[in-house]
Amino acid sequence: MANDRSIFMGPRIRRLRRELGLTQVIMAEDLDVSPSYIALIETNQRPVTASMLLKLADIYRIDIGSLARGAGDDFNANVRAAFNDPLLADLEVSPIEIDDFASTFPATAEAVIRLYTAYQENQLALADQGNMDSNGPEPVDEARRYLTARKNFFAELDNRAEELQAEIKRAGGFEPYFSFQRIRVRHVPHDIMTGYLRRFEPHRKEILLDETLDNAGANFQLALQVVYMEMSKLISSTLAESSFETEDGEKLTRSALANYAAGAIIMPYNAFARAAEERQYDVEALARQFNTSFEQVAHRLTTLQKPSQEGVPFFFIRIDAAGNVSKRLDGAGFPFARHGGSCPLWVLHKAFSNPRKLMTQWVELPDGERFFSVVRTVTSGGGSFEQPSIERAIALCCSSEHAHKLVYTKGINISKVEPTPIGITCRLCHRSDCVARAEPPIGRALLAEDFRKPSTPFGLTDKQ
Repeated sequence: MANDRSIFMGPRIRRLRRELGLTQVIMAEDLDVSPSYIALIETNQRPVTASMLLKLADIYRIDIGSLARGAGDDFNANVRAAFNDPLLADLEVSPIEIDDFASTFPATAEAVIRLYTAYQENQLALADQGNMDSNGPEPVDEARRYLTARKNFFAELDNRAEELQAEIKRAGGFEPYFSFQRIRVRHVPHDIMTGYLRRFEPHRKEILLDETLDNAGANFQLALQVVYMEMSKLISSTLAESSFETEDGEKLTRSALANYAAGAIIMPYNAFARAAEERQYDVEALARQFNTSFEQVAHRLTTLQKPSQEGVPFFFIRIDAAGNVSKRLDGAGFPFARHGGSCPLWVLHKAFSNPRKLMTQWVELPDGERFFSVVRTVTSGGGSFEQPSIERAIALCCSSEHAHKLVYTKGINISKVEPTPIGITCRLCHRSDCVARAEPPIGRALLAEDFRKPSTPFGLTDKQ
């Protein structure tokens, strides 16, 4: 066919095949071609024609646009990240060389990616050595790994939540919905709740809510109760697909999935994804539209990973004034050390000096990757004069390639932005000229200070 355009996208086809759990032989049978032809496609020795793309989309029920759009871009970006590491900076490999290498030798390039990934994991392990819990696996880490591995997206939970949201809407809201089931919702004084925000008493058919909860908090607790009543089996079956080393790890993950589903009821995927795009990811505007809190919206924005309807991939982190991380969700590939403090040059740590003020910052990691972050403090607790509250700071980050979609970058010439150079954590950052450094990096020797004292906290040799 004269108009049967073709493109090289071997790494993407290979990744798709593996995600589907297929061998080259099975995929060849499905597409009515030879296994050797599939092998040639995957090694970029044969292009993928438009007719082949259509057949892939039809047989495997995938979005042809997401498959063909920027074919190989993600793969090439991963190869570039490996070569841009400070460890290889002196080689001065040009972007053109890297892209040629990735497209000409995709299998070898994937080997480089795997080795670089293993190297990164080893670096993280070295940084974590002094902080590891000698008593065994950490439940919080188990839960975070579970969510990160799935990009914090659970299609079945979203679909069921959307059905429940429609039922609640038809009933006229949460309280009429429960009333229809002969369950009464009561808002009671804080002292009666004895330390709980929500309490369900099945024998009395009552849901008790702490009256100090604001509207967004009360709605979330009611949505959470709907989840535990209507989606417990679905959450259990979702968890059954994985094994957990600790009972607490499974409990924390179950709680995370329940919270995910509650957010999906209040902010159903299709409506929320559409609104997020229309409002250019304006967190405060979305909070008003869906009658939720700033943090709830920020949390929900990390879950927009539905195939063919993806939103901007975001990374979310919440810390207290001491720098302790109480929540972390990764949909943007933002590298964050499991232990140890994050970079003090990140505006996240300045948020407490500017409570409730929305702050933005462009940052650049040592490997050259750039991110855009939106930061603000949020308050939990309180609700009355005598009730204690705590201030936390949250950051919502996306890769710089998506930043133009955000309302916060409107009117900014992104190509001329000078980002703040930050590191993941001092032990993994090899920026020798950083005045904010708290520790020397792994693998770098210190210079003697007998005759001179550098302006930075540590003088570092050039040796790795």
